[in-house]
Amino acid sequence: MKNPSLLSFVLAGLLFSGYLSATKLFSGTCAFNEGCPFFLGYPACYYGFVMYFAMSAFLLLEQFGALGTKVALRSVFIVSALGILFAGYFTISELPTLVSSGIGAYLLGLPTCAWGLIVYIIIFIVSIKKMLARVE
Repeated sequence: MKNPSLLSFVLAGLLFSGYLSATKLFSGTCAFNEGCPFFLGYPACYYGFVMYFAMSAFLLLEQFGALGTKVALRSVFIVSALGILFAGYFTISELPTLVSSGIGAYLLGLPTCAWGLIVYIIIFIVSIKKMLARVE
């Protein structure tokens, strides 16, 4: 496997966002009794799922030789940067609730968009390290 650590984080994000998206799609409510932010008329978790799916596809295509490592890593880097901006925007909107009510306001201690943001940041950092390691 070419990038197992990176693929592990991407798949973790895909599973988490997939759970959030499926819960919203099939039950009409958001998971973990949280508010459900919308972007352009759709739940934000749907966009997260699409971004994690795209990163998974890039890494799996690289794994099977259909995409070069340089292109795959750059693609993951770009999508994770967009994910940081996207999840960061929604995390910032949750800060007043987090400050006023504390971590007890959320079943997972933080809003789900903050967990997505953390995973995007990890993926971003790992992809940078992998790209720099290829340059040396």
